[in-house]
Amino acid sequence: MPGLTKENHNHNLALAGLVHDLSNVFETLSEASELVLEDPRLKPVAEAIQRSVESGRRILGCYAGMSHSGVDLDVVVDRAATFLSDFLHHLPGVDVEVVRRIPAGLRLSGASNDWERVFMNLFLNAAQAMRERGGGVVEVTARAEGAAAEISIQDNGPGIPDEILGRIFAPRFSTRSDQTGLGLHIVHSIVEENDGAVRAKNRTDGSGAVFLLTAPLIGADSAANF
Repeated sequence: MPGLTKENHNHNLALAGLVHDLSNVFETLSEASELVLEDPRLKPVAEAIQRSVESGRRILGCYAGMSHSGVDLDVVVDRAATFLSDFLHHLPGVDVEVVRRIPAGLRLSGASNDWERVFMNLFLNAAQAMRERGGGVVEVTARAEGAAAEISIQDNGPGIPDEILGRIFAPRFSTRSDQTGLGLHIVHSIVEENDGAVRAKNRTDGSGAVFLLTAPLIGADSAANF
């Protein structure tokens, strides 16, 4: 195989095998949820399982060569908000509302599953920050600015301590011992891989954190910055 080392070839085979095996796992979970749906009392649980399976399949798709033809911003934000709702269903006492102010027609360059992972991780990060307060509100606003979408995700949690603000995107950095510290690193990596930019700051109109993203729009050659 010209241009492909044995190590790379073995890696690709291992990755293909992993994708295949996980696809089978998702199929089994999907079939099991269909059986659970037959019990009206368990319908909400079965539906949450099905949504999580579809989310997993979309994420897995980034390793299986799915299309990078672009995605509507409002669609991936809605999917991420649904994932958050399902996740919080198993955390009694934590209620997070996601408020969206996203104009129709903002289509981001990149893969749907990548951008879904970005917002899933940002929403989960906000929910974890607001957990001790019993939850709160996450506001997502967006607009087109030249060749890019400008997106703001802010919460009304405690905010980010100034001494760690410059390190939160580093891999495995976390202030919680029970967290891997990879969520925000994943956000940063995916946004940059899609020729965008992300930065964090604290709100000036109250307590809470703000994440500011710029992302190229379909057909755009350059991205604007905040």
